[in-house]
Amino acid sequence: MIHKRSTCRSCGGARLARVLDLGEVPLANAYLREEQLAQPEPRFPLEVYFCQDCALLQLLHVVSPEALFSNYLYRTGTNQTIAAHNAALAAAVAEQGGLGAQDLVAEVASNDGSLLSCFQKRGVRVLGIEPARNIAQIAREAGIETVNEFFSPAVAERVVAQHGPAAAVLANNVLAHVDGTVEFLASCRRLLRPGGRVVMEAPYLVEMLERVEYDTVYHEHLCYFSVTALLRLFAEAGLALERMDRVEIHGGSLRMWARAADAAGHGAAALEMAGQEKARGLGALAAYESFAGRVERQRGQLLSLLRGWRKEGKRVAGYGAPAKGNTLLCYCGIGSDLIPYTVDRSPLKVGLYTPGSRLPILPVEHLRKDPPDFILILAWNFAAEIMADLRWFRERGGRFVLPIPEPVVV
Repeated sequence: MIHKRSTCRSCGGARLARVLDLGEVPLANAYLREEQLAQPEPRFPLEVYFCQDCALLQLLHVVSPEALFSNYLYRTGTNQTIAAHNAALAAAVAEQGGLGAQDLVAEVASNDGSLLSCFQKRGVRVLGIEPARNIAQIAREAGIETVNEFFSPAVAERVVAQHGPAAAVLANNVLAHVDGTVEFLASCRRLLRPGGRVVMEAPYLVEMLERVEYDTVYHEHLCYFSVTALLRLFAEAGLALERMDRVEIHGGSLRMWARAADAAGHGAAALEMAGQEKARGLGALAAYESFAGRVERQRGQLLSLLRGWRKEGKRVAGYGAPAKGNTLLCYCGIGSDLIPYTVDRSPLKVGLYTPGSRLPILPVEHLRKDPPDFILILAWNFAAEIMADLRWFRERGGRFVLPIPEPVVV
């Protein structure tokens, strides 16, 4: 179910320095049913390493993809922020590519088809590739043709043979999930027609470090990308990065626009961003050692707040049951003694328990029935939307707690 690499998945080097240790924790999406609470949970090391040869930040402990993704509870189509983001992305790709009814957009890790539906509304042909059986079925029921397999070179060949090459290949928040990064990128290139574009999004390392977003670290996320590391990975896969857009989604991400490589190589804007990273010191261990120190301080600050409120008789509930929240809860050692429950919008999660911390996940409506004094927003990347929806809570005197980059009471 798990193995540990001894070399960098980008350059093959062995000069790997451990820079962050979040302990042994359950898989972030291994939510529990009530009957499982009496059973021990499998736990795995969650350690982050820095390659001193190519600057890729990565996990070396690799959990089987079948264990992580065959049955999945995260859906992209459950909040307004993602819906607006998807619509804007689809508009940008369709308009810049001049896409029409004759063109195909293929999405790898297409989830419930939410993004592809935005292209479908524009009359563009779409095809999803999604390994999770339950999520692929949701997409099909919504009218999105979906290949229910893990993406691979063989799947790429079959898709091209059956559907033709794609004008655009999308892959949002999946590049970090794959162990064979170069093979994955090369398979995306295989899907492209001449002149087509690969468009991907992934959390940006600079944002992670500056905002102390250590909860981005969990076993699904094998890599944490700088532009410097991406330039090498894309080049090895036969792709050139034309440009990188910084977007706010998921705490700060990169949108990568790539094409099949030619003599021109990577675009000037991407090369300039890599130069800026070097000037920030992201090629040296010191930046990551400093990050680890700030992570430890955040844990101390959050626990001090929660324990203080418990002594005062104040009650705290969580909002959201995201994978990132599970990393935070487990690393900080927060259980139901400090937070008796959390709530979530996803019907796939309600009625389950968070891994490790074992908080019951209740429907959002429960907050009105059992209102706390404080709400810790575990899904802090959607905090603005959440606080707007819970205006009634603030009006009755309730306060919100944003845990990242350091605990702030709003």
